[in-house]
Amino acid sequence: MKNFLKLFALGLIVALVFTNCKKDPVDPTVNEFEVLAQYMNDNNLDLAVINGSFAKAGSALNVNPVDFSIPDYYVIDIRQAADFEAGHIKNAVNVTLANILAEGPKAAGKPILVACYSGQTAGRAVAALRLKGYEAYTLKWGMSSWHSNFSSKWSTKVTDYASPNWVTSGTPIANVTFTTFPTLTTTETEGEKILDARINDMLANSAWSVSRDDVLATPSNYFINNYWTQAAWDLFGHINGAYRINEDLSLATLKYLDPSKTIVTYCYTGQTSSITSAWLNVMGYDAKSLSYGANAIIPSALLANPSYTKGAWGGADSGSNLHFGYYDKDGTFFDPIP
Repeated sequence: MKNFLKLFALGLIVALVFTNCKKDPVDPTVNEFEVLAQYMNDNNLDLAVINGSFAKAGSALNVNPVDFSIPDYYVIDIRQAADFEAGHIKNAVNVTLANILAEGPKAAGKPILVACYSGQTAGRAVAALRLKGYEAYTLKWGMSSWHSNFSSKWSTKVTDYASPNWVTSGTPIANVTFTTFPTLTTTETEGEKILDARINDMLANSAWSVSRDDVLATPSNYFINNYWTQAAWDLFGHINGAYRINEDLSLATLKYLDPSKTIVTYCYTGQTSSITSAWLNVMGYDAKSLSYGANAIIPSALLANPSYTKGAWGGADSGSNLHFGYYDKDGTFFDPIP
């Protein structure tokens, strides 16, 4: 009898542990995409909020003329530790992209400025921060614009690139309405929890960009979205087969994206397309940003047109020719270039 009672008690304990640890099954009738989209709509997290006025050129910042700090912002630098130690903005903190949200509360209410190499990866960090309610911006052009010692990330990428798939005639493809959307599998049922899971997935995604070589080699492999105005389309040309959803892209117009294909967005610099693609990744799309944008394809044309030089590396008022001072890991100061 004693052995039986012992066995019975042991079985009861195991049953209780198993019951308490077992996760409730997810309701198969819950459409996570719809729940997430409704949550983002209700909480003002549409694309225009996330990628609106998200970049700050160094020339527009209140930079201390003595120590070259940026007192109005909490500066987060997401570059590799070795590059941060070689040179960074005074008082900047070095944080990995994956840990960006853990750093947010340390800003203590200050707006956040995120610096990377070129201004592109920072867009993903800012997307995550804005989706969680922080006021955050990227440093336009990244650390490449801060001092010429860091400029190679941009200067080595800007080149005219001839391709038969960059065409100068034709109108955008008419929008097609797709009846399906991405299938989300976070196993969560509440909008906020689905969002958190999707943000984490987005930050962990290292395959978020695509080169001009790959896209222009076979544009038909992608669903391509030209993210600029009709006037720019007519002036500069476009990737063959591109749509032009651009500023009309929103929760309401996701129906115009083909969820079965990789969505490639391209802009002038790869900075707007990076934050846009991050938002699309959160929504469940396989979305990529065209690295360095039109600057990797038609930089001479951009520079030749005064209305577009702000979007051209090296252009007047582009904020890409700054020479602010910086510091290394030992606190050694490197003078700005006059």
